[in-house]
Order: sequence, then structure tokens, then C-alpha cells
Amino acid sequence: MEIGLTTFVETTPDVNTGKVISHAERIREVVEEIVLADEVGLDVYGVGEHHRKDYACSAPAVLLAAAASRTKQIRLSSAVTVLSSDDPVRVFQEFSTVDAISNGRAEIMAGRGSFIESFPLFGYDLKDYDELFEEKLDLLLKIRENEIVNSSGKHRPSIPNRGVYPRPVQDLLPVWIASGGTPQSVARAGFLGLPLTLAIIGGSPLQFAALVKLYYKAAKQAGHDISKLQVASHSHGFVAKTTELAVEKFFPSTQNAMNVLGKERGWGSYTRETFDYARSLEGALYVGDPKTVAEKIIFLRKNVGITRFMLHTPVGSMPHEDVMMAIELLGKEVAPMVREEIARWEAQEGSEK
Repeated sequence: MEIGLTTFVETTPDVNTGKVISHAERIREVVEEIVLADEVGLDVYGVGEHHRKDYACSAPAVLLAAAASRTKQIRLSSAVTVLSSDDPVRVFQEFSTVDAISNGRAEIMAGRGSFIESFPLFGYDLKDYDELFEEKLDLLLKIRENEIVNSSGKHRPSIPNRGVYPRPVQDLLPVWIASGGTPQSVARAGFLGLPLTLAIIGGSPLQFAALVKLYYKAAKQAGHDISKLQVASHSHGFVAKTTELAVEKFFPSTQNAMNVLGKERGWGSYTRETFDYARSLEGALYVGDPKTVAEKIIFLRKNVGITRFMLHTPVGSMPHEDVMMAIELLGKEVAPMVREEIARWEAQEGSEK
């Protein structure tokens, strides 16, 4: 069971002061957060790509490269790379470079993107939303498997027998598929034999158990060794020394951020009742003291089948020191509890078989 973090490098107004820190300051903070995550033994850190004022990182590979030179063990991933509006050649080159700096710790998490600002910015038509992703994913996979590439497509100029460099340290640069939970994208990931990340940020995580089964079924039917495949959860949350403190610190900024997005997307208001329901055992919000958060992650592993858990914190802007505290608790207290219980549970399951 792998435990890690994701961030969108948020620069929303502080709910108490109204202050907005600069993009540059927040990017530097995230590098420090990744360094701490490595020091406390977490497995992975993912950085999201956005092209809007309230998120500071439009180039995850650059930020991850900065962290790569200061870390030793932690895996470094995008979360996500909006592949539909990017060039697969450049994506591969950028993450191969991160792989070189980190000596084999880079990953790509590819998705269509739930935020669409990059499409008009780079001159793509949203009517090609699905077609763009499928074509570019196919090219990215060809590039990672072949040094010399021959390719033709509708949305990108052909590549006539050209080499793509640098090549990564890893034999195959990991490419994860990120999904909001549509059966088609889940089945595609399984058919391709690629690891899957599910955005489990609302409702009951138990609803995703059927999708995990679908993923493994599609992978098995395509002839892949399902014992080598991983399924990750990207889920909102925050850890503090007590549950009361976690709620007090996390709710205001999360409510503000979710309501801003809600106005854009036509969601209902994000209320304290919404928040408290999501904190329940079967809810999708991982907020509380280390024991509470660990128990929820264990519940997710046993009932949904997640093999990697990525805590997305913060959702809205929070003081850097609070985020650093949450990372330290996640690494030093939550992760050991989860790993110990999952190891015990798997050993018991194995003996019963």
C-alpha cells in the first residue's frame, strides 16, 4: 500500500485575511513540501497542471525537476498532465529529464483534464476532447516503448522515423491513466494494462469498487498480469493532531474553494453538513487525527481495492506551516499504521487461501 500526496499548487485568497500569495512563493512552498514528504517516508507526490490564476503550476515537470534534485526516494508524478492539449513528444522528453535528475523516480499521470482552460490557450477545439486524448495517448505509449518513432495522426504532424530523446532511466516510464470514474476510461486503462488513478472526491468511495473490478476484468481479458497493476485514489483531506483541529483548519478554505468551483460548474453549495457527511467512514473526505485518517484509508483498501492512496491537501489556500504539519503526520503516523494493518490483513487473506 503506497501513501502519498497531490497538489494543484493553489493560490486562492486566504479566507481569514484575503491575502493571495504570489505564484512564485507558492511554487517554492510546494518544493519544500515535496522535500518533507520524502524525508518522512511517503511514497509519491503528484503535481497538477492548470492554466488559470488560482493555480500556480502550468508546468509540473519543471517543478518536479526542482524537487528531484533535493529528494532521494519519493516518486514524482504529474497529477495530471492534460495530454489532450499537450504534445506527447515534449511530455515524454520533460518527464524523461525528471527521471534522469531523480535517477528513475518520475511518473506521468495522463488525463483529459476536468479543467478546460488549456484547450483555447493552445488552440484546440473542445469538440475533439475525446479524440485528442486517444490519439495523443497512443503516441505517448509508442514513444515510451520505441526509441525510433513512426507515427501519423489527425491532430499532430506525422513523425517519420525519428528518435525521441532523452530516454528515461526506467525501462518503461510509468504512465498512469487518471479518471473521474467513467466506465469507458476505466476499461481503457485496463485494456492497455496501464495503472489507474481514480478521483474519489465525492459521494461514497464504495461506489468505485465496481469500477476497480471492471478495470481488472478488462486487463485480464486483454492478457495483462493483473498482479502487477495498481489502482490509486486521489482524495481530498487533511491531518492534524486532533480531529477537532483538522476540521477547524481545513473546512473554511475547502468550503471557499469548492463553492468557487461550484459556481463555475453548477454544483450546489458546499455546506458544513456536506463536509461532515464526507468525513464519515464511508465518505470521500479524509480529515481528522492520524488514527481516523488511517482507518479510512484501510477501509478504502479493503473494500474498494485501492493500492495507492494520494491525499490531496490543501484544497483551498492554507498556511504553509499547517500543510507541512499535515505532511509530517501523514508520513510519520498515518502511513505506518496503514502499512502495518494492510500487511497483516494481506498475510491473513493469503493464509486463508
